[in-house]
Amino acid sequence: MNESKKMALLAVEALEDKKAEDITIIDISEVSVLADYFIIADGSNRNQVQAMADSAEEALGRAGYDAKQIEGYQSANWILMDYKDIIVHVFSKEDRAFYDLERIWRDGKQISKEDLQ
Repeated sequence: MNESKKMALLAVEALEDKKAEDITIIDISEVSVLADYFIIADGSNRNQVQAMADSAEEALGRAGYDAKQIEGYQSANWILMDYKDIIVHVFSKEDRAFYDLERIWRDGKQISKEDLQ
């Protein structure tokens, strides 16, 4: 399993542990040099969104992956976690619908968690 797949799987499982809703994985490796995967999820309130981000950061950190940058944690409307090979987007429901990253990155390939294993 390559590193970016391993990272993406860790992030998805960490988000699932905090009851993340509507987790979407987009393989952008063929359409962008930004990263290999976008992981997008949303939560129902500020505390859950922050807990989801904390869980992903902890799981990836334990595996030896440090975030290059984390933005938006305080407001918890859209927390962007850049791990170079993967980018984790944790949204409030309203902001996810507003920014609609799935539409913007539709040239990428949506994959399932099983595709990462």
